[in-house]
Amino acid sequence: MKKGRITGFAIFAWVILMLFSVWTVFPFLWGAITSFKSPGEQYTTAFLPLVQFRPSTYAWQVVLGQAEGERTRQGLRNSVLISSLSSLLVLLLGSFAGYALTRFRFHRWKNKDIASWILSNRMFPPIAVAIPFFLIMRTLRLLDTLPAVIMAHTVYNLPLAIWLMMDFFRELPEEVEEAALIDGCSSFQAFFRIALPLSLPGIVAVYILCFIFSWNEFLFVVTLSYRKTMTMPVIIAGTLTVRGLDFWKVSALSLLAITPPVVLAALTSRFLIRGLTLGAIKE
Repeated sequence: MKKGRITGFAIFAWVILMLFSVWTVFPFLWGAITSFKSPGEQYTTAFLPLVQFRPSTYAWQVVLGQAEGERTRQGLRNSVLISSLSSLLVLLLGSFAGYALTRFRFHRWKNKDIASWILSNRMFPPIAVAIPFFLIMRTLRLLDTLPAVIMAHTVYNLPLAIWLMMDFFRELPEEVEEAALIDGCSSFQAFFRIALPLSLPGIVAVYILCFIFSWNEFLFVVTLSYRKTMTMPVIIAGTLTVRGLDFWKVSALSLLAITPPVVLAALTSRFLIRGLTLGAIKE
């Protein structure tokens, strides 16, 4: 009887997982199919290529063609540069701050208060700082430039990175760093030679998460840019015209937009899983 109950629970779990997988994968599959439909077939329920409809590369020719191809490539290039550089800057500053709040004790302003203040900066909505960011960048004459968007993304993602790095460094044994200090290493050398290599899975996890958040960010890009620094989310939103939404074009652009984060996450999945589960099991 006990074995039968376990089998029944396993079957129920598999059914739930399969339904969840279908629910999750279906929008991407439908988008891929729609991208190979002609504009006249975008509202049809045809699902099987070569059986229910004839595949067409019209959407990809328009998106990557001479008319809109340069705009699409510029959006991809801007998204890659902004997400990569802002995530790298967030990782650098977050590592320093997380390590300092974990290994050092501040007396005038306690570590717990500093960490709580940092976390509070992530709680308010981005629209609350959109206009101040715009005024600052206008004063510095950085509107519609990559540094403006990179700084905005860095400031917005930094609190999350600091808190995650604090957890990762807290899980490292302090005795290893103390031994390095006894052997003659300075605090910076112990940080770069001991703490950072040991927390590599966590560093990769933080970088991937910040990269994804930056890649999908929309508000700051719309506020701080208008032509040269448009990213893929803004370009996709720009497909809405007075005629309506061209789903064939949106599908093609969406597939292009999700490819870099998916490839990056797949290449670093081993470190990503280890980093996200670091410290989850207490002995």
